[in-house]
Amino acid sequence: MKIAFDFQIFSQQNYGGISRYNSILAEELSKLDQDVSIFTGIHRNNYLSSLPTGLVKGFKLSKYPPKTGRLFLKMNQHFTDYQMRQWKPNVIHETYYSASKNNLNNTPRVVTAHDTVHELFSKSFNKNDNITERKIIAFNRADHIISISHNTKKDLIDFFGINPEKITVIHHGVFPTLNNHHHLNETSGKAFILYVGPRGGYKNFNNFLKAVSISQKLVDEFDIVAFGGGCLSPCEQTLIYSLGFKKDQVRQVGGNDLILASLYQNATAFIYPSLYEGFGMPPLEAMTFQCPVISSNTSSMPEIVGEAGEYFNPAKVESIKVAIENVVFSPSRIKYLKEKGLERIGDFSWKKCAENTLSIYKDLIG
Repeated sequence: MKIAFDFQIFSQQNYGGISRYNSILAEELSKLDQDVSIFTGIHRNNYLSSLPTGLVKGFKLSKYPPKTGRLFLKMNQHFTDYQMRQWKPNVIHETYYSASKNNLNNTPRVVTAHDTVHELFSKSFNKNDNITERKIIAFNRADHIISISHNTKKDLIDFFGINPEKITVIHHGVFPTLNNHHHLNETSGKAFILYVGPRGGYKNFNNFLKAVSISQKLVDEFDIVAFGGGCLSPCEQTLIYSLGFKKDQVRQVGGNDLILASLYQNATAFIYPSLYEGFGMPPLEAMTFQCPVISSNTSSMPEIVGEAGEYFNPAKVESIKVAIENVVFSPSRIKYLKEKGLERIGDFSWKKCAENTLSIYKDLIG
């Protein structure tokens, strides 16, 4: 079968979960002896360079010139339309939500829905952001929609009125993260609790800080390390100071997968206080490195984490505090969560994701 992935997300992300999902899925499908091509045009994505030769039809610029993002999107649309018409795929997998489509009108197409965060937290995004309108067009155009969780499928039905039969839930695998047994200097030898990713809005980082601050025992015995998400903002630093944390007790760390793997391995526990996630990859990454998971009990988190997590109500600071204390001060609970985590990650395989996705394609082409 000839399977085409379009350019969209690779023109918009250097790094990011959605482009990583699409690149891994394309590679796994090729391992199933499918003829797969990613039509990227002139892209900016860093994951594509690690894919097998011939999978990517396009080339990478290290950086788009300033204010040319939309221009490259339009250029790539026209260029990859021509390439795909020549190649004649059996199915097209759209990698994001476009208001326009290519000219292969009779070719079945699939789109993956990753979350409904823009619909649930619209006030957190730019008023000019039209992603909901683009989703409606993309979902109506698609012959089938893949949802990455049952919770996201429910949201798609609730927000967009999509026929449930048009949506199939297919879970991700676990993103590959480099293995490294190394104690980072950033930890200063003191035990730490790990947070990963963006920190603003619905990610609920501030409530996590408040929860730790009201437990003197946690403050005395643990640092907080936040990986990624950019440097701590002035507002965050002001909050940290007002909550009584010592200098450098809350630190942001940047870096690559090697650094992240080391942090997972050396943290006492991983905290996931988000109010909403369409899937939630960091808890699975933590389980891979036997880092106990302490998670919100909302949206897709219980579906993904299962019995391998200690849960809390993310809207209640006291609930977060109690959940953290229940884990980090209990060797038996830590041992239990590590064991359950290793069991749980066995349910999430990229090969299984690719096989299930391929079944959708086959059903569409008959």
